[in-house]
Amino acid sequence: MDVEIEQLLLGMVNTQSKDFYGNQFITGTLANVPIVITKSGVGKVNASISAQTLIHEYQVDSVLFIGVAGALHPELEIGDMIISSSCQEHDLDASTLGFPRGTVPYQSISEYPADSKLVQTALTAATELDGITVRTGKVLSGDQFISDPSLVQYLYTELNGDCVEMEGAAVAHVCYLAHIPYVVIRSMSDRADHEAPVDFVKFTELAAIRSSQLVTSMLHLIHNYGVA
Repeated sequence: MDVEIEQLLLGMVNTQSKDFYGNQFITGTLANVPIVITKSGVGKVNASISAQTLIHEYQVDSVLFIGVAGALHPELEIGDMIISSSCQEHDLDASTLGFPRGTVPYQSISEYPADSKLVQTALTAATELDGITVRTGKVLSGDQFISDPSLVQYLYTELNGDCVEMEGAAVAHVCYLAHIPYVVIRSMSDRADHEAPVDFVKFTELAAIRSSQLVTSMLHLIHNYGVA
């Protein structure tokens, strides 16, 4: 989102911008680490295009994907953060062909594990953020905004999701195929229930700022200690 990019740009130097496929990609240095920033756009296709552009045009070493999500795990509160242990597409459904929901037919895996070093770096960086509950969990993605408690229950119990959004698993899928380490970082903007549309608008800016703060802390760790 724009607010996340704005927060990160405040600390960047030597920035340059270039457009690919109608999307802006900004290179520069943050916390003495060379990075590329872009906004994925909404939905899995847009996110996939952005991820592939980062890999093909910029040869990135890893992908950090920040944003907001709806909470599925009943213990998650608005403002809490999830560091992805894995990601999966929840709206992939070839069950009539005998494949479990969320499975990519004829592909070896459909749940994409996040890079363990990036996950640990994110958890370490989170200790520098006061008053924020951070945990690892499974991120589910689909091309729909979830605001249905019955669907929340299904995604939590049947697909073991901790939070749900619209892009993360697509980026994870691209990174898996390209052998690029990734981690998805999500702040809870809502509980994916009937109040989700209101909560999303109300809390999304705060959640986005927290995600960008965490990424900046991660980059400091990477520069100073080479954690990732």
